[in-house]
Amino acid sequence: MLQSNQTKSQIMIIDSHPIVREGYSRLIEKQQDLQVCAESDGKEESIRQIGQVSPDLIIVGISLKDGNGLDLIKEIKSQFDQIRILVVSMHDEILFAEKAVRAGALGYLNKQATADQILKAIYRVLDGKVYLSPVIVERMICRSIGSDNHSDLSPIESLSARELEVFKQIGAGETTRQIAQKLQLSSKTVETYRENIKLKLNLQNATELSLHATLWAIENQ
Repeated sequence: MLQSNQTKSQIMIIDSHPIVREGYSRLIEKQQDLQVCAESDGKEESIRQIGQVSPDLIIVGISLKDGNGLDLIKEIKSQFDQIRILVVSMHDEILFAEKAVRAGALGYLNKQATADQILKAIYRVLDGKVYLSPVIVERMICRSIGSDNHSDLSPIESLSARELEVFKQIGAGETTRQIAQKLQLSSKTVETYRENIKLKLNLQNATELSLHATLWAIENQ
């Protein structure tokens, strides 16, 4: 297993929900060879802390206080390539797991996973191995060899990571201005994403987009 200069593998937890961070922390601290070295709820604070504590593995959620986990993963890998990343999220793995791996994560797990599953994923990622569900592995293999037979794919899967984040914020009732502020984008850029989303999902207007996004948000709570 990957080891730091310390006797225990150092784990950092990044999630917007304090109760979730506390749960992971309690689970990890019960293990003799694991230790929580830092916690954070957002991107900016996380980058600052990573440089200070040098974790072996980071557990990241998709939704953060000041952005989304996919962007954070890319930033982490650009600055600290040696750090292993495991995503644990409530969001649908069909939509997010492949995007997380492409961003630089080695594993993706749903927050409904058991304690044993979470620990298994942590140890596997610490060893530099990929941890994904069999369904996602099959889909990625099929796509890599050009034989994706999943003809029932949702159009939402065609959205980029940023488009999906904008779509999620629309579903939460956020305005273009609010989305721009939260994602640190210009309103014009957000409007461009909205137009791209409507095109990919074959939606005719802003009302249809809002309704579609709201229904999706309810289904994926």
